[in-house]
Amino acid sequence: MTSKLAALNEWVDQVAAHTRAARVHWCDGSDAENRRLIEQMLETGDLHTLNDETHPNCFLHRSDPSDVARVEHLTFVCTEREDDAGPNNNWMAPAEAHALMNGLFSGCMAGRTLYVVPYCMGPIDSPLSRCGVEITDSPYVVVNMRLMTRMGQAALERIESEGHFVKGLHSTGELDPDRRYIMHFPEELSIQSYGSGYGGNALLGKKCHALRIASYQARTEGWLAEHMLIVGIESPDGEGRYIAAAFPSACGKTNLAMLVPPQAYREAGWKVWTVGDDICWLHPGEDGRLYAINPEAGFFGVAPGTSKKTNPNALAMLDRDAIFTNVAVTDDNQPWWEGLDDRIPARDWQGRDFDPKNGPAAHPNSRFTVSIKRCPSYSDQAESQTGVPIDAIVFGGRRAGLAPLVMEAHDWNHGVLVGGAMASETTAAATGQVGVVRRDPMAMKPFCGYHFADYWAHWLKVGEKLTQPPKIFQVNWFRRDDQGGFIWPGFSENLRVLEWILKRCRGEVSGRETPVGRLPEQDEINLDGLAERPDMATLLAVDPAEWRQELADIETFLGEFGTRVPEPMKAELARIRTNFS
Repeated sequence: MTSKLAALNEWVDQVAAHTRAARVHWCDGSDAENRRLIEQMLETGDLHTLNDETHPNCFLHRSDPSDVARVEHLTFVCTEREDDAGPNNNWMAPAEAHALMNGLFSGCMAGRTLYVVPYCMGPIDSPLSRCGVEITDSPYVVVNMRLMTRMGQAALERIESEGHFVKGLHSTGELDPDRRYIMHFPEELSIQSYGSGYGGNALLGKKCHALRIASYQARTEGWLAEHMLIVGIESPDGEGRYIAAAFPSACGKTNLAMLVPPQAYREAGWKVWTVGDDICWLHPGEDGRLYAINPEAGFFGVAPGTSKKTNPNALAMLDRDAIFTNVAVTDDNQPWWEGLDDRIPARDWQGRDFDPKNGPAAHPNSRFTVSIKRCPSYSDQAESQTGVPIDAIVFGGRRAGLAPLVMEAHDWNHGVLVGGAMASETTAAATGQVGVVRRDPMAMKPFCGYHFADYWAHWLKVGEKLTQPPKIFQVNWFRRDDQGGFIWPGFSENLRVLEWILKRCRGEVSGRETPVGRLPEQDEINLDGLAERPDMATLLAVDPAEWRQELADIETFLGEFGTRVPEPMKAELARIRTNFS
C-alpha cells in the first residue's frame, strides 16, 4: 500500500531507507489490524491480558522503568531565531537538531516494522481539524493512536485531498535516557522523537502536535490551541452552554470535565456533558463567538487518584476496551492503583511482587487509554464539525490563600492577564516543599510552541475579532482555613460555582466589583443541600496587602519575557495596582 500523495510516499521511502526498516506497514485503523497488533504484543510481552471477566478487551503495558513520563528538559523547540522560541522553551538551532536526530535515526529500525500512521486531530470532516502522519516503530504507539485520534484510512484520504500534513517521526530507539530527545520544528510543521515509548513523548498527535505545533499553526491561521477541557452544562430548562477551562496539574481538570452533578442538582434536572478533558482548539466564528473542538478522540488519563468518589464517570469507562500503562494488578489480574479502593495489589507496576518498601504499587504517572465514547457523560457534540460555542473560559490554580473561589475578569484584555499570570502552589507529595508558587500561564508552560509574550499578544489579537467574546473567570477550589483544611467541598459541588459563572454570562446575577475582578455576592452561590455551609466570607475575601505582593510578583514574572510583553497586559496590571492605592 502507498498513498496517492507523492510527497507522503517520498517521505516514507526516505525514512524507511535512512532507518533501514525491515518492513513498512501503512495503518488503516481497522479492527482486524488492531487485533493483529495486540496479538503480536501479547506474544512479545509488550502487552499483558487483564482479567477478561471483569475487564474484557483490556491490556496492561509495562514501560521501561527509565521511561515513565514526559522529559521536558529533553524537549526542544527548534526555530531559526532563538528569540522566537522564547525563555519558556528549550531551544536548539534547526540545523543542529536535524544533524543530531539524523544520527540517532540512522539504522534504528533495522529488523523492525515501520508503521505509517495517518491521523486527524478533530472530527474527520471538520474544517477546524488538522491532520498529521506519524511514522513509528512501536506497535504500542499505533494501538494508542487509534484510541486517541481519528486514525486510518479516512484520515489518509483527507490528507491526500488537502495535500499537506504535520510530519511526525518516532522511534523507541534503545530506550537509553542519554539518547532521548523530542524535537519540534514549528516553522516546518514537523516533530521528531527518539528514545522513548512513553505516551507524551511518543504519541505525537497529543502534546507535540495538538499543542506545541498547533499553537504555532494557530497563530499563523488566527485561532488558539489550548491545554483546556471542554464541558457542557445543561440546566433544567434544557439549555446547554459550554465552558473551556485550563488548570495546571493536580487541580482537578479531568474531574471537572467529567463532573457528576450533586444529588440536589441531578434531581432538579441538571446534566453535565463531556466534550474533552485535555486539549481544546478555539476558532473565531462568523457570528463573533468563539467555537471549540476537542482534537482528540480518547483519554490518556492519570490513573492514581481516580475512584468512585473523585471521578465516577472515568472509573465507569475503564472496565472494557482500555489499555493501562504502569498500573499494578490484583491477585485475580485486575488493574489497580493508589486511591482506587482498599484492596492490596499482588504485583506492582514493574511486575514485581508488591512490597510497600519498593514504593507505590502503581507508578504515580501510570495511565489509561480509552475512547472518549466510553465515557458515560460523553457528548456527541464532540463530533460537531463547527465546534461548540464557548460562553466562558475558566482559569484555575491551587492557592491556599489569596485567590477567591471565583472571580470574573473585567474584559478580554484583563482575562488575558489573569490567564497569563496563572499560578499554582506545589504540594509536598510533588516537591517536598509546600506552597511554592509556580507560574503556569494558561496551563501552557510545557506546551506553548513559541515565545510566551507573542502567545499573549496572539490571544489579544483573537479577542479583537470577537464581537461576542466569552467571559473569562478564575477559580480556586483549594483555599484553606486556619487549620489547613479545604474550605470549599470541591468535586461535584464545583457545579455550584459553574452555575454562578453561567448566570453571569446571561446577566442574571450582578456580583460585586473588586480591584481584581467581579466576585459573587455571598448569597449568589447556591448552597442548598450542602451538609455543611462553607465559610463564604473567607472564600470570597480579597486581601489588599496580599494582592499588592501578588501584583509585584506578576510584574517580575512578566519582566522575564522582555520587551515583547504586550502593552495591554502591562496596562491592565497598572490599572489593578491603581485600584488598590
